[in-house]
Amino acid sequence: MKLYDIPVHTLSGEEGSLAPFEGKTILVVNVASKCGLTPQYAGLEELQKSYESRGFSVVGFPCNQFMGQEPGSAEEIQTFCSTTYGVTFPLFEKIDVNGDARSPIYELLTATTDAEGYSGDIRWNFEKFLVGPDGSVQRFAPQVEPQDPALVGAIEELLG
Repeated sequence: MKLYDIPVHTLSGEEGSLAPFEGKTILVVNVASKCGLTPQYAGLEELQKSYESRGFSVVGFPCNQFMGQEPGSAEEIQTFCSTTYGVTFPLFEKIDVNGDARSPIYELLTATTDAEGYSGDIRWNFEKFLVGPDGSVQRFAPQVEPQDPALVGAIEELLG
């Protein structure tokens, strides 16, 4: 199954998939509202605003698997993201990124190796997967800030 064919639900509970993003460049990120890395939301939104007109989107998947740092309801997550960080990129339902209940999206993505040679389970909130228009995947560790030159350079390269 392709990444774009996997059923997902929006944060508001509507059925959907990543199909609208097929052929575009997306940055898939597992996000959390009560994490030391939560301020990365601001940088992710900056990427969204900078590149959305060129066929790019951040795609956020809230996850509560790391020390319970995303305990909120869908409505609480939406409110927090929009009022605290002005998030406009799409957020999907809270999912598991590791373990037996891992989302099929993350089943596909976690096979990718990052620059340090790591593949497998998600290590923490804000791990990033840059998916190119051709379906290629690049993985970035949670500590890699959204404005990191390596990530921005990879985005710009994919956008041409």
